[in-house]
Amino acid sequence: MDLVDQQLQNSKTIAVVGLSGDPDRISFRVSRYMQEQGYRIIPVNPMIDEALGEKSYPDLKSVPEAIDMVNIFRRSELVGPVVEQAIEVGAKYIWMQDGVIDEDGAAKAEAAGIPVIMDD
Repeated sequence: MDLVDQQLQNSKTIAVVGLSGDPDRISFRVSRYMQEQGYRIIPVNPMIDEALGEKSYPDLKSVPEAIDMVNIFRRSELVGPVVEQAIEVGAKYIWMQDGVIDEDGAAKAEAAGIPVIMDD
């Protein structure tokens, strides 16, 4: 089983950092699809109150439940603090979306035992 399949099969709750409330944005479309497949989507975006019928949180530390996967839709230069918080809250996996690349963040997460998919 490859890492993509492992992350998807072992995750039920996905915190989406940078989830937009705009249905035309890729973060919204991907998250809606994941929600339709049965995943619990938790929006993490301080600029919105809710998305996809779920309350939005300003950061990962504010999410009041366990997070299986952190899905990152942020510019690469903004990923570092997200990775730090993912480690802090005990996320099982990190997935950086297409075009999101942070080698240092990925190395830090993997050193903490969190598998990372990056730019895939």
